[in-house]
Amino acid sequence: MRFGIVLFTSDRGISPAAAAQAAEAAGFTSFSVPEHTHIPVRRESAHPRTGDATLPDDRYLRTLDPWVALATAASVTSTIRLSTAVALPVEHDPITLAKTIASLDHLSGGRVTLGVGFGWNVDEMTDHGVPPGRRRTMLREYLASMRALWTEEEAAYEGEFVRFGPSWAWPKPVGAVPVLLGAAGTGKNFAWIARSADGWLTTPVEADLPPKIRRLHEQWDQAGRDGSPEIVVLAGKPDPEALAAWEDLGVTEVVFGLPDRSEEEVRAYLERLAGKLGLHSAAPSVNGSRT
Repeated sequence: MRFGIVLFTSDRGISPAAAAQAAEAAGFTSFSVPEHTHIPVRRESAHPRTGDATLPDDRYLRTLDPWVALATAASVTSTIRLSTAVALPVEHDPITLAKTIASLDHLSGGRVTLGVGFGWNVDEMTDHGVPPGRRRTMLREYLASMRALWTEEEAAYEGEFVRFGPSWAWPKPVGAVPVLLGAAGTGKNFAWIARSADGWLTTPVEADLPPKIRRLHEQWDQAGRDGSPEIVVLAGKPDPEALAAWEDLGVTEVVFGLPDRSEEEVRAYLERLAGKLGLHSAAPSVNGSRT
């Protein structure tokens, strides 16, 4: 079971580049950032953690662009995976986003993992022209069309929300870009994962994981998928008993959050966390690889 870090980026505190560099040096295997283009002041959407329009953290108002943030991280690291937890692809043009992700994967040596979400903030999505009742279909089409651009010599796609004729698009990613869905552990979401993604990223408040993980595996097998889905758990403090139980359940990675404090404070926090997890400093590498 691997261990990763997520930084809720903002225009305060440690930079993504410094945080990723410190996480890699401490032995963590992935570095993730979230995405919000903006937060409408007046909203009807309830936040999943507060249950109303109240936000649990003002960093929602200050979030950095994830792809710019990860590009800066790529330039100062060599092995750590560069991930989103989560990105909102339907807030972008899919052809342009496919180019951005492929370029980052190419330049980083194949280190990108794409964590995606449907978007809890419907008001934010509406400002991008996303129909509230069609977010799932729209995201599925965006991913399928981007995969076509990433893998086919002459890519084309015809869907409800994405359409383009035979096209050339390079660079291609180094390999298949893993896609994880960050969403609640429900049968409907697991069916979507089995059809359109490579694994599940839990919500921060996810509970009662054993039956949910079993159900995900069942739906994965029923869909005829090979192997096993990636399962990434967002966690708070490291609990040895919980970590052992999750590993027995087939959890592939556990991700811990970072505070947006000074670089000195965050580096000290990472060293303490790595010590509790029994991690060792990462060996230097020319560039990253999919492992």
